[in-house]
Amino acid sequence: MKLSRPVSWFLLAFGAWSWFIWITFAKNLWQDGSGLAFDDAGHPTAYFWIHLLLAVASFLLGTAIGVIGFRGVRALRAPAAQQDGPSETPAPERTRA
Repeated sequence: MKLSRPVSWFLLAFGAWSWFIWITFAKNLWQDGSGLAFDDAGHPTAYFWIHLLLAVASFLLGTAIGVIGFRGVRALRAPAAQQDGPSETPAPERTRA
């Protein structure tokens, strides 16, 4: 399947945006001083673990989407490079003797 140029760039941008947003969210979660992420003894709460899991899952999905977009952008550039190179000839067929 071949993606269009706008879709490929959108997916790549979404992947980069996801990295920025979710890494920032995880940093803020780790430094939370409101008492939601850590209890009075400094131990992580259920809120912390659930939101950390959401951040990791979103980071991984954003990475996968970004990779798809990157491959789409790279595939769009490949045909132009192939037109300048030698054309491919089919391999000769083997016959049984």
